[in-house]
Amino acid sequence: MSKNTFTPTNILLPKNAAMEKWAVIACDQFSSEHDYWERVEKLVGDAPSTLKMIIPEAYLEEINEDEAIGHISKTMADYLDGDVFNEIADSFILVERTQPDGRVRRGVVGALDLETYEFATDKAIVRASEGTVLDRLPPRISVRKKACLELPHIITFIDDRDNTVMTPLMANAARFPVLYDFDLMEGGGHIKGMQVCGTDALGVLTALEALGAKNEMLMVIGDGNHSLAAAKVYWDEIKKGLSAAEQETHPARRALVELNCVYDDAIDFEAIHRVMFDVEPQALLSALEQAMPAGDDYKIRWVIQDQSGEISVAAACIGDMLSALQEFLDAYAQNNDARIDYIHGDDSVVKLAEAERTLGLILPSMDKGEFFATVEARGVFPKKSFSVGHARDKRYYLECRKIRL
Repeated sequence: MSKNTFTPTNILLPKNAAMEKWAVIACDQFSSEHDYWERVEKLVGDAPSTLKMIIPEAYLEEINEDEAIGHISKTMADYLDGDVFNEIADSFILVERTQPDGRVRRGVVGALDLETYEFATDKAIVRASEGTVLDRLPPRISVRKKACLELPHIITFIDDRDNTVMTPLMANAARFPVLYDFDLMEGGGHIKGMQVCGTDALGVLTALEALGAKNEMLMVIGDGNHSLAAAKVYWDEIKKGLSAAEQETHPARRALVELNCVYDDAIDFEAIHRVMFDVEPQALLSALEQAMPAGDDYKIRWVIQDQSGEISVAAACIGDMLSALQEFLDAYAQNNDARIDYIHGDDSVVKLAEAERTLGLILPSMDKGEFFATVEARGVFPKKSFSVGHARDKRYYLECRKIRL
């Protein structure tokens, strides 16, 4: 493993902001629920907030992209020039995230070297977990090209059954300086961040190096696959104009992520469900039942207004089932002028399926013990195969980092 795969870095945090207004959930959440984002906008108001540095996917089809990116770029520059931030130098941040269900997820925020990551190969030290939807990258790349800051909602996993990385940190957590400690908006739970630097940071690097010596694949991206892929594409573009020495130190070579152990008790792999809009639901359901191989390996629950039922499917593994389903839905949408959305949470699917010409598909969850083995055996999962926890468990934008010289 390269010693530079995951390192401490200079992290920016707001000095005096109202933190509940500052931290906003990942942009790809609640993508069909405008009322969520309207409540967030009302809560934030004129206060400094990461909301003003992202484009929620719920609005992608409604906005002028160039204007939105320009506004984001200006806001970032204004925040930097306006003395909004404190810089936490050469550090990791140990994160304790108390989820709405009371469980505590622990992770480490640091900088991932994009030279060790690939989203289109199964040979890299750091790999994607699911297929990249290329047409989702341009808005993210466009934002990054003009941005002076990055805001992470990326979570990467290590296969660390003995918890060699996190255990020493938690044993010493009481003496780490607290950087933030507050309740997250919209029922997102609570979050606490502590500075890890010096010999404690070196301990993280040593543990990761030992872990990497045992595994050809050190990390798999669990959440934020498309955001990291956009950062990789952007880096591959700009490095062509840099010398070898410049490439080593350019801030865009790295991306800020949160590192978690996949076996953390608070981590669950939740299914990402499908909702089909602008369809004849019964006709689509009939076609789907005929297309999927019958068997008892997996159950797909369907919802049409006040009706529901199950389709029983045969597959060697959940990845194969998801591949077959996605292939069918993509073709059906293209041939019938339908639209697919990817939804977190059973209740959200049921709510959306109340509308006419809409079919909701609630998919089974994956056993997290199969995560690394599946990626090694068959490569990436199909697009939008799973989510790390429920929608409100997702990572909030909070820490920032400079990506321009």
